[in-house]
Parts: sequence; structure tokens; C-alpha cells
Amino acid sequence: MIPRYARPEMTAIWSPETKFRIWYEIEAHACDAQAELGVIPKANAEAVWRARDVEFDVARIDEIEAVTKHDVIAFLTHLAEHIGSEDARFVHQGMTSSDVLDTTLNVQLVRAADILLADMDKLLAALKRRALEHKDTVRIGRSHGIHAEPTTMGLTFARFYAEMARGRERLERAREEIATGAISGAVGTFANIDPRVEEHVCAQLGLRPEPISTQVIPRDRHAMFFATLGVIASSIENIAIEIRHMQRTEVLEAEEFFSPGQKGSSAMPHKRNPVLTENLTGLARLVRMAVVPAMENVALWHERDISHSSVERGIAPDATITLDFALNRLAGVIDKLVVYPETMLANMNKFKGLVMSQRVLLALTQAGVSREDAYRLVQRNAMKVWEEGKDFKEELLADAEVTAALSREEIEEKFDLGYHTKHVDTIFARVFGENPV
Repeated sequence: MIPRYARPEMTAIWSPETKFRIWYEIEAHACDAQAELGVIPKANAEAVWRARDVEFDVARIDEIEAVTKHDVIAFLTHLAEHIGSEDARFVHQGMTSSDVLDTTLNVQLVRAADILLADMDKLLAALKRRALEHKDTVRIGRSHGIHAEPTTMGLTFARFYAEMARGRERLERAREEIATGAISGAVGTFANIDPRVEEHVCAQLGLRPEPISTQVIPRDRHAMFFATLGVIASSIENIAIEIRHMQRTEVLEAEEFFSPGQKGSSAMPHKRNPVLTENLTGLARLVRMAVVPAMENVALWHERDISHSSVERGIAPDATITLDFALNRLAGVIDKLVVYPETMLANMNKFKGLVMSQRVLLALTQAGVSREDAYRLVQRNAMKVWEEGKDFKEELLADAEVTAALSREEIEEKFDLGYHTKHVDTIFARVFGENPV
């Protein structure tokens, strides 16, 4: 991923230095297990750990790979340069390259998931704080982009909180599913390596042994992992789209924080654009790009091919690095989002009470008017608001058919905003618990 959309901690997981360090740990732990089983001399296993503090030379490994055309062999050759060929002769005993590559990838994905989970905690905290802050801030709800009925800004934040909380739960499950390792040798039969070696290596790396691994770890696990990242990215876009809508000039119910000295346009000095949430919309697309290739990686030939390898070298770092950046950017946007309650009220009242039409409809049916006639009466007066700018309540009060069924007091009562917010506390309790703080 390009540095512009990358954060150091996540990027470091995917560096060659980190990868080779994990490769080394797998090989060293495997040697320990082999020595305990009496397969190799303990002195040779101990010798491998002499490279514990070695900074593996990425350029040297690349130089060797240019000749061997095999990355794992290049690494093993470089390791032998540090510990000596005699002591290195038992390294990789009974193992195959995928034992190292697949187990390493899963270690990296687990570490990436831990960072992403922390990112989501940060975002959830921001959403919860803003939800509580604006629990009773009334705004118009929209369907099809058109005014529907009143809601609150707090409910909007709470809805996004609940969605992201579900995403976090999915990511926890995806982390659990991806946390397996395989040290099972060629075609996964353990013919040349004891299963206890796998158990030891996995325990040292915080993984579980893969129950059955052919020569690779099954890629349905990875498909699920990247699909989960894609869903989280879609939730990011869902939030970003709402903020972009709210920042439109004609709406302006909220906007991204515009810092001192910030410029919105090279041509138009007046501009304050939703650049961060537009960026998040684009980043969400990048994360989702990983989903279909990850699913196509599930179908490998027989016990192993490497059609998945080139894909994962790209999507694993790119998707996790991009999502890490996006989650942190969104947390910042939410934390600093500027909300305009007065504009929300002004927008809601733009069509003079029109958004209370359902309450009047229901009241008429409860007063004995058929639903068809009630709908006709309410719509007849509502259209005058749309087309002539009339006041909805005044038109209802002037309609003899309406007042024949409802008194002035009953009509006026239907325009009480509190009616629409009376269950906000109930919804908040469902989302945040009985005593949110």
C-alpha cells in the first residue's frame, strides 16, 4: 500500500524483516521439538538460536533467491551463513515451504486483526460519545433521500455504533478462525515429521494446529477473513456517505472539522469539502477488492498449487493496511464532526409540518374514517404543502372533512415532536445497555 494511506505499526507486520523473523522462529521452534523427540541432536537445535539477535539481510536473501528462484531456500541458505552449514543441516527437517509460508501468513493476519480490533474500539468509543451527546438532537429521517419522519442525531450515531459492534464481533471470529498453523510436510501427511512438532510450533506462536492441511492451510479460512474486512469497509462507507450527505450545502446538518489554514479548493477559496469521508469511500472500495480474489483462492489444485500465493502477497498487506488507516481516519472524523442542531430543525420544518402526515393518517383511521379515505384526505392537504408552500397543519384545520373527524386539539397534538422521540431511551438501552456512560 502507498505510504499516504499506511500507518507504521500495521505496515511493520508486512515488512520483509518481520516476515523473515517469523520464518526463523518457526524453524527454530521446529528444531526444538525435533530435538525433544530425538530426531535431531539437541546441540544442533540450540545452535539455531544463535541467530536469535541476527538482523537478517533482506538484500542478501534477495541475491540468493535470484539464483535459487525459491524464497524459502534462499532464506535457509542465508540462515546457514549465520549458524554454519553443519549446525544448519537439520533445519527444515521433514518440512515443506508451505509449512513456513502459511503459518507465517496466519501469524501476520492474527497480528493485523489485533490492531484492527483496537482500531474498532477507538471508533466505537467515538460513536458512543457522540450518540450520547446528541441523543435528543432532533433531525429529519430520510427515505429515498426524501424527508420521512423525525429521528435524532443520537440514533444515527447509535445505529452506526451497533453496525460497527457487529463488525467487531465478526472480526473476532475471523481472527479465531485464521489463527491456525501447519507443520505437516509434503501433502500434509506428517510422513516425514511428527505431528507433535506442529503442536509445539503452534503453541509457541499462539496458534492452533490445523486439523487437516493437505500441503497448505485451507483457504476458506482466509476467504472468511477477507470477507469480514470487506463488510467492515462497507460499514465505513455507510457512515461516510451519511456524513457526505449532511455536509452538502443545501443540507449542512453536520460537516467535517475544517482546521485553521486548511484549503478546500485550488480555484475556489470558499470551499469546505468532505474530503476525508470521500477518501474513506474510496478506501472502502480498495479493501473490498480483496474479497473476490480471496474467495477464488479457496479452489486450489489437489493438495497444493501456488495460484493463491501472488494474490495473498498483494491483498494481505493492502487490505489490512488500508482498513487500519480507514478506521483511524473515521474515528477522527466522528470525534471532531461539527453538528448543527439548528439547521437540522430548520431542514425538518422546511415543508411546514409535512413530516407529521402519518400521525394524522392514523388518527383519522382511529376516528372511524376508512384507510382509503384517510389517505386521500391527508395526501390532498400534503400536496398543497409540496406544490404551493402551504402550512400542513393550517390546511388540515381548514379541511371540513378532516375536522369532521378530528377536533382542533386532536389535530394540533399530532404535531408534537416528542411523540417521535419517546422511545429513544429504549433503543439506547438496547444498543449500549441500561446505563450507558
